[in-house]
Amino acid sequence: MRRVVVKVGSSSLTHGNGEIDLTRLRAIAEAVTRADLEVAIVSSGAVAAGAGLLKRGRPRSLPEKQAFAAIGQAQLMGQWAQAFAPRHVAQFLLSAEDIHNRKRFINAKHALEAAFKLGVVPILNENDTVATEELKVGDNDTLSAWVAYLVEAETLALLTDVDGLYSANPRSDASAVKLAQVDDVDQVMHLGGGSGSARGTGGMRTKLKAAQIASQAGIETIILSGGGAGLAAFFSGQPVGTRISAQRQTARRGWILHQPARGVLTIDAGAARALRNGKSLLPSGILTVTGDFDFGDPVALECAQVRVGQGLSNYRSNDLQRIAGVHSEHIEAILGFKDFDEAIHRDQLVMLAAV
Repeated sequence: MRRVVVKVGSSSLTHGNGEIDLTRLRAIAEAVTRADLEVAIVSSGAVAAGAGLLKRGRPRSLPEKQAFAAIGQAQLMGQWAQAFAPRHVAQFLLSAEDIHNRKRFINAKHALEAAFKLGVVPILNENDTVATEELKVGDNDTLSAWVAYLVEAETLALLTDVDGLYSANPRSDASAVKLAQVDDVDQVMHLGGGSGSARGTGGMRTKLKAAQIASQAGIETIILSGGGAGLAAFFSGQPVGTRISAQRQTARRGWILHQPARGVLTIDAGAARALRNGKSLLPSGILTVTGDFDFGDPVALECAQVRVGQGLSNYRSNDLQRIAGVHSEHIEAILGFKDFDEAIHRDQLVMLAAV
């Protein structure tokens, strides 16, 4: 491994009352420092830390949660700085737009690369103080998978209070068996549950979703427990936790696949076959265009009412509606310009189910 993203949940960072446990942070920081790897940490705990500082329970509304996050984030970063000292840390607060907007995605990627070159440890969290339910990445397990995309990590390590994925809930089923290796995460998604603790927001379900996202970008995922000791064991090559294999996929194609589609292109069967053979989507293969999207926006591809792929459009929706079904040589005569022969280039395209 060269580069790893480590996601640390609230339950792994805090005391039972929600206050930050500096001993736990120091153990994680020590494991990261000894590993001699480039490591980015996605850290939960801001809301829990804010609640602990205020001596109050969990927030009761979204604005209250945002305020708790703002209060707790400052303490959380201060504690991480203490844990890693004398090494420096860098705070990154990301929003859904930093993931879904390609330009902002690349900007965040460059900033993280610069942090690694400076030798500092990036500490990331969702920008909870401004995020709303409609504009959230969702949870820090999912965020950590996207961060693994951003930094092109080989491995995503999800540090939690359970020592791996089990065949059933080990807390209620004595016959549950830990799965040491999972080759296809899609086959175990049904094993996900809800939140595992009162201080967390995720659970095994969100961890498997994160592993699914990472796998499609060619990134291995490991789910493990034990705090700093568990992380140190993993870095030293010991067989701990559950390893989830990566698919053979590039990070860029994985990014395309997981973006919310801004529109839908219905294509004919001939176009679908051509795309499966590695061709680009030409306007002549498009039957209908729905949605309002711009150049570079992700659009879903459908054939015979089946979603078969997703790609980044070379044209705005209103222009694509005008040239749908026509040969590329006629684009300029219809639009007055021709930026591309293809509606979607094959390098900006991910195919799914066979037709």
